[in-house]
Amino acid sequence: MNLDHEHKLMLTRRQFFGKTATGIGAAALASLLNPNLFGSVAGGLDSSAHGGLAGLPHFAPKAKRIIYLFQSGGPSQMDLFDYKPGLREKYSEDLPDSIRQGQRLTGMTSNQKTFPVAPSIYKFKQHGKSGAWISEMLPHTAKVADDICIIRSMHTEAINHDPAITFIQTGSQIAGRPCMGSWFSYGLGSENKDLPAFIVMISRGTGRKVDQPLYDRLWGSGFLPSRYQGVKFRSNGDPVLYLSDPPGLSGKARRSMLDDIGKLNEINLKAYGDPEIATRIAQYEMAYKMQSSVPDLTDLSSEPESTFEMYGPESRTPGTYAYNCVLARRLAERDVRFIQLYHIGWDHHESVPRQMPGQCSDTDQPSAALIKDLKQRGMFDDTLIVWGGEFGRTVYTQGTLSKESYGRDHHPRCFSMWLAGGGIKPGTVYGETDDYSYNITRDPVHVHDLNATILNCMGIDHTRMTFKYQGRHHRITDVHGELVKGILA
Repeated sequence: MNLDHEHKLMLTRRQFFGKTATGIGAAALASLLNPNLFGSVAGGLDSSAHGGLAGLPHFAPKAKRIIYLFQSGGPSQMDLFDYKPGLREKYSEDLPDSIRQGQRLTGMTSNQKTFPVAPSIYKFKQHGKSGAWISEMLPHTAKVADDICIIRSMHTEAINHDPAITFIQTGSQIAGRPCMGSWFSYGLGSENKDLPAFIVMISRGTGRKVDQPLYDRLWGSGFLPSRYQGVKFRSNGDPVLYLSDPPGLSGKARRSMLDDIGKLNEINLKAYGDPEIATRIAQYEMAYKMQSSVPDLTDLSSEPESTFEMYGPESRTPGTYAYNCVLARRLAERDVRFIQLYHIGWDHHESVPRQMPGQCSDTDQPSAALIKDLKQRGMFDDTLIVWGGEFGRTVYTQGTLSKESYGRDHHPRCFSMWLAGGGIKPGTVYGETDDYSYNITRDPVHVHDLNATILNCMGIDHTRMTFKYQGRHHRITDVHGELVKGILA
């Protein structure tokens, strides 16, 4: 048997289309050689994006980039943004059935015989022209109250962490869909040819150091080509694995090796038309470019002392939330499209008074500093900042309640987030909840609505950016999502 002859005869459908002049192999290779062919913009808007879909953005965007400050674990809304002074009079009372309405419970509290109300122990004050009530735990955020829009009426469908985080990041509780950063990378491409369009950084909170894990699929590209997945920066050693040349290998030798590998990959791409081969070509080149762009990015020696004073004492320590916020601003300056920070430690089932201070100390000053820093650099108006977690916390305590301590379980029916910058109406408080911060009473905002609105700020109609997979046109908002017009500038 002539194996080579047999191989040539066994043309699969993918190989057939890859070998045609108009096949996906040729298209993928052409997009690498001349990205501008695939980066035209509707409405005659000029765009220097590398890659991206023809016809995007659909309309003039308000924001050029997104910094998503994800607070993993579910921050307690009634301890931070949703002030309920009347709860003090209801201390330890059982939550009325008329309020709970038979809501499903997690396994952590399903066996409790009572659901005693746990008022927040923290003081609140009104801030800004909007009169937003903000907890004493967030003094720096309070100072930028006129720059942010607080949504108090967020709600989601999942009651446990993994499906809830997967849902808010991908639009589905089931793993396998592309995350938001991948959608933006796919749809809008990159503004910087030397850095990825989508970068992820993770920090661990001091409030609860042992908390829910985060899986790499949360910044994965799902059924989109893998070139659109997020690139995670590490806090120790090289920010990206294998970024440095191995000992004994010169830069010239590495360049020659990559050129030869690229030629072999191009041969395979023409032969098989597999888009993942195109990804491999692009990612090899990106890795080579990052050898010079990333060290410059992560070298903070040029930052003035005022930067570290603004972001707080932890901003010099790699791996901290404050340090990652400084890097986020530097990435924004370099026109990275989507910058995602995950901060672990908000899952406060036990002692909120013991765990909340550390989390707030980690995040309050750096988050507010990011707003101030972008404003002074003239970048705030075209940068969208999103702050929030996957769900909220219950008003009733989990476990034992005392005047000094209480825990809170997961609560998907209402929680708080804030947004600021490009396309968002500043100094706004949107939505209301009942006296128990348990049910929404005005202007509900579903996760799909939030994601539709985020896309709108970037000039994308969420119903029109789709990807056909398994016979269906998918989008991050599934078949749902309405613009939250009340928060748009």
